[in-house]
Amino acid sequence: MRKFGLIGRPLGHSASAAYFTEKFSKEAINDCAYALYELPEIGALSGLLEQHPELCGLNVTIPYKREVMAFLDAVSPEARAIGAVNCIRRTPEGRLEGFNTDIIGLREALSELLGFAEPEQALVLGTGGASQAVQYALAERGIPFALVSRDPAKGNYTYDNLPCEVVEQSRLIVNASPVGTYPNVTEAPRIPYAYLTPDHYLLDLVYNPEVTQFLDYGRQRGAHTLNGRTMFVEQAEASWRIWNGEELL
Repeated sequence: MRKFGLIGRPLGHSASAAYFTEKFSKEAINDCAYALYELPEIGALSGLLEQHPELCGLNVTIPYKREVMAFLDAVSPEARAIGAVNCIRRTPEGRLEGFNTDIIGLREALSELLGFAEPEQALVLGTGGASQAVQYALAERGIPFALVSRDPAKGNYTYDNLPCEVVEQSRLIVNASPVGTYPNVTEAPRIPYAYLTPDHYLLDLVYNPEVTQFLDYGRQRGAHTLNGRTMFVEQAEASWRIWNGEELL
């Protein structure tokens, strides 16, 4: 039995196990299983791998997308450039190879949300591992962006000093933070939503719930919105290809 799974903390919101279990059933893949492995800290990864020698691949989520890189034997050039890993392939020899499939999902999500629109500037909420992939994707599209962080050392703005005009002028706003994720469904990033317009595009990387408070506020102002489901599915399928050797390092 080939085993796969997700590491992170917390994992109660994750749909990964359900997604892959359904995939294996639909495609009659009978020799594979997927499970959630909530780690108290990233150092527990070594013990997990020792305990489960049949683990062939892992997805990585908050808060370990950056920390996990120190435990890998090799990292793809793109993941290295992004500065975050969300997919690990374990070779038959036991080597751990890191990839970033978030970027694959983000490219698809941005294309679906924006269509032919070309925002002159974007605002990225959050500065963690997912945010780094968002920044990479925006740079690819030539869209300038500013970062909002709880830590003044990491962003251009904090949530307490974000100017209203920046929100008004940033026609693409991406929530790359976990704020609003189930079970905290009444929460939303603290930005001045009154300055959103029908010309705004809001992308939330959160997919549970389907309509986050962040997206609902955008809808109330007439903005175009998209949740994280497209990104989730595309990155999951890219991970599957990597685990099956279809993607080279």
